[in-house]
Amino acid sequence: MIRSMTAFANGERVTPWGTLGCELRSVNHRFLEIGMRLHDDLRSLEPVLRERIAARISRGKLDISLRLRSPEGEGGLHTDPARLRELSELALQLSSPFPGLRVDFTQLLQFPGVLQAPAVDGAALQAEALALVDDVVDEFIAAREREGSKLAAGIAERVDAIEAIAVQVRALMPEIRQGQRTKLENRLAELAQPVDPGRLEQELVMWLQKLDVDEELDRLDSHVIEARRVLGLSQAVGRRLDFLLQEFNREANTLGSKSVDARSSTAAVELKVLIDQVREQIQNIE
Repeated sequence: MIRSMTAFANGERVTPWGTLGCELRSVNHRFLEIGMRLHDDLRSLEPVLRERIAARISRGKLDISLRLRSPEGEGGLHTDPARLRELSELALQLSSPFPGLRVDFTQLLQFPGVLQAPAVDGAALQAEALALVDDVVDEFIAAREREGSKLAAGIAERVDAIEAIAVQVRALMPEIRQGQRTKLENRLAELAQPVDPGRLEQELVMWLQKLDVDEELDRLDSHVIEARRVLGLSQAVGRRLDFLLQEFNREANTLGSKSVDARSSTAAVELKVLIDQVREQIQNIE
């Protein structure tokens, strides 16, 4: 299944410690590059998340975020009354020797143990986060496959057009060869001195061989077959298609350089246009 490298997916999961939210998005990239923004309680999951994502996705620049929103109606932080009581008693003890002693509210909150976050079961929260990420990755891959199917259809359509042009050029070649032969014979006939028929035939054969594109057309047919096979594979095929496209381009260039007829020259240009269109689409394939 062809997959696009551009996709987006998100999801949420309610836990006793709040609502977990996950977003995953990507754009095209030569390799796999993963950027992460994780809630403080989930930072230790980074190596595990990288391993899980890399096991299922091979290319693309990915950005994943994991956030934790406190439950509705519940404060995220609270103070420790016992700790505040201890600090109050200490302040009373120090008030006599230090009558000018003053502590403002923000300084009080910064004292260790005064502010406390709700207790979180770290292992359970991480298990919930991993389950959420697995669900989001499933949705993400499905989105890549939906977009990939559209890309594959566009590529297949252009591969069909490339094949049609190759068939057209192959059908034209006998007429082109005969036309070139006739043109050269007419020019030689205008020479003042006669030309040895044997030598003339030899030169004609050598010249027409230089214009022969049967080998290039055969290779184009082979590349078309391979492209269709690759489009049907269930693995990541972006790099394979990119390499194959270089082979398509090589044959189109050779076909254009050997052309001595406007029709085959036009065919070579049309091939290069189609190849460039396929190249643009392949850039987004995993």
